[in-house]
Amino acid sequence: MRSYILVILFLLIALLAGYLINQYSPSLLIMGVAALIIVTVSFINIEWGLYLIILSMLLSPEFMAGDTGGTSLGRGVTLRLEDFLLVVIGFSWLARNAIDKELGLFLKTPLNKAIFFYVLVCVLSTGFGIMAGRVELKTGSLFLLKYIEYFVLFFMMVNHVRNTDQVKRFIICLFITCVIASIIGALQIPGGGRVSAPFEGDVGEPNTFGGYLLFMGMVAAGLLAKTKSLKNKQILAVILLCIIPPFLFTQSRSSYLAAVPALLALGLMTDRRLIIVGLVAVLLMASPLFLPKAVKNRIMYTFTQPEARGQIKIGEFRIDTSTSARLISWREALSDWPKHPLLGYGVTGYQFVDAQFPKVLVETGILGLVAFLYLLYSIAKLTLQNLKEVNTPYYQGLGIGFLAGFVGLIVHAIGANTFIIVRIMEPFWFIVGIITVSPMLERRQAEQRPGNEVTGRVAIAPNSSTAR
Repeated sequence: MRSYILVILFLLIALLAGYLINQYSPSLLIMGVAALIIVTVSFINIEWGLYLIILSMLLSPEFMAGDTGGTSLGRGVTLRLEDFLLVVIGFSWLARNAIDKELGLFLKTPLNKAIFFYVLVCVLSTGFGIMAGRVELKTGSLFLLKYIEYFVLFFMMVNHVRNTDQVKRFIICLFITCVIASIIGALQIPGGGRVSAPFEGDVGEPNTFGGYLLFMGMVAAGLLAKTKSLKNKQILAVILLCIIPPFLFTQSRSSYLAAVPALLALGLMTDRRLIIVGLVAVLLMASPLFLPKAVKNRIMYTFTQPEARGQIKIGEFRIDTSTSARLISWREALSDWPKHPLLGYGVTGYQFVDAQFPKVLVETGILGLVAFLYLLYSIAKLTLQNLKEVNTPYYQGLGIGFLAGFVGLIVHAIGANTFIIVRIMEPFWFIVGIITVSPMLERRQAEQRPGNEVTGRVAIAPNSSTAR
């Protein structure tokens, strides 16, 4: 009887496959089969799906999904492989939670309220913008989904991660991805020009790559400052050596500027803060002596560009056209914001502004800016609180590295839309998820060792109805 059932099943599968082949193109079928495999694998073990997302963060191709008409990013809506992976894996995660009620959908954390307020304001602002005709429906919806996908990744992390070994595997995977992207970037250096991330199409984004390398470099430096293992120190030093050359040759002035407070913040949080901060200060002062010529020329270009149309003069100095364009966009955004003061023009409802804070203000109004600043404050507060609670060098290093990188990204956002850039925000929110549950994981690890006790409170508890 069983053999007959198998024969009938195979016949049905063959008939279905024949129908699909006749109706759809081979490439579409391959994508469908791949999505089905990913859904199945992620349903069985969500951790495997998260590894796929990590590897795709910097190593996936992009394509244009439509034209924004000059809004938001100043070019078409860009989608990447990880966007689809996150949708597919997110669907598997939701399906597992629907079947197993004990897993919990959205674990309560100190960030939930801030995330909810920010998303709510973005949705309301964009909705009113669509109704008023300022926001194109497809463009606004796609960008809103991209904003929300970062938070989906965060909730997947805090709901899934269960022990320190998992955390270490995730961090290793993040560093492997970073090293591969850095090597690909370093190979671009001999060709001249600015180094950019792999698979970015015809127009690269060196500023984005610089912000990503800065953040990952600070995370590696934080772990290096706290680890006691000589082998781990050597591995982390190699990772930093891989990151530094492509970072310098991105020629991203926003990233250079962001590196200064990031390094100082890292130094202040280390055990020998006075020595480290002193070394950082000396290194910065002596940097003109050893920095590559291309880097020094890029910094000086801010004030030495030949006279051209569109430059701004500050006293006797002419500012280069790129920096001038940013300053002009700031001025225009601040002057146009009062026309829609509370909820702004809507996400993608205003012209291109290549700076995070005026962009948030003009697109989502004063309510959006307050919600965004509250979100940043909540992340900083949570990280500092958890740093006081964790006792293991690993989590301490991860925390101070993340916080230093966070400080750097806030400064980087002065000259870029840092907190909506996929290739920066995906690793950022991935690590935010780990930071959020680190005290809980440390306590759980200690409880598994007989006779050991750990003092201090946990940040959150699985399936808890209340947050600290």
